[in-house]
Amino acid sequence: MSKTIKPYKDSNATKKDQVANMFDNISGNYDGLNRVITFGIDVKWREKVVSLVKATNPKKILDIATGTGDLAIMQSKAIPTAEVVGLDISAGMLEVGKDKIKNLGLEASIELVLGDSENIPYEDHFFDAITVSYGVRNFENLNKGLQEIYRVLKPGGIFIVLETSVPTKFPFKQGYQFHSKVILPLVGRLFSKDKIAYSYLSESANSFPYGEAFNTILKDNGFNNVEDLPVTFGVSTIYKATK
Repeated sequence: MSKTIKPYKDSNATKKDQVANMFDNISGNYDGLNRVITFGIDVKWREKVVSLVKATNPKKILDIATGTGDLAIMQSKAIPTAEVVGLDISAGMLEVGKDKIKNLGLEASIELVLGDSENIPYEDHFFDAITVSYGVRNFENLNKGLQEIYRVLKPGGIFIVLETSVPTKFPFKQGYQFHSKVILPLVGRLFSKDKIAYSYLSESANSFPYGEAFNTILKDNGFNNVEDLPVTFGVSTIYKATK
């Protein structure tokens, strides 16, 4: 990123601490608002991520910035032989995720861990596949986070990122800008108890490098076979890479 975007501009806390606090605040209604804000299309995008991971037949999967566990749950259901770990810095989001996993009877196959993407509590070359869904833009130090991911990924392992991007063609670019700068903050102010959170999510999405720019960052951090796959006219992009 060209500059560090933090949720609470009047706070002296680190971005990492602010992001954890923000997600703790919005954890209770995050899933519902997310479905409304994305019109439910984000589920289809995550299904594409799952299909890419499943094709590699992984035994151990790490889902970073797992939040309430949506992607971890989808991967566990699609690849029942795999051990899935969901990592997140927000205890509040993980508590919601643990309830969902318990209700689905998936406690034996999914473990949710409170942890930091820049200091992943696993040994080198541990996971066959690693995913991040709408989380890399929240890293305090993007390069450090990617280097940690590279460290715990097995040689030949797959790394998949699903992240926001900005459409470049009319009228999708204009529609995206209106949605992210007007609709997203408005919905957050109306329905979330943290009035700042959704403005931060919009601002961080618009400032994050996407497409070839993020491909270059991945390559600079050691990843190979880097490929970007825009979805829904480029409002989000799936990045695929290997170690």
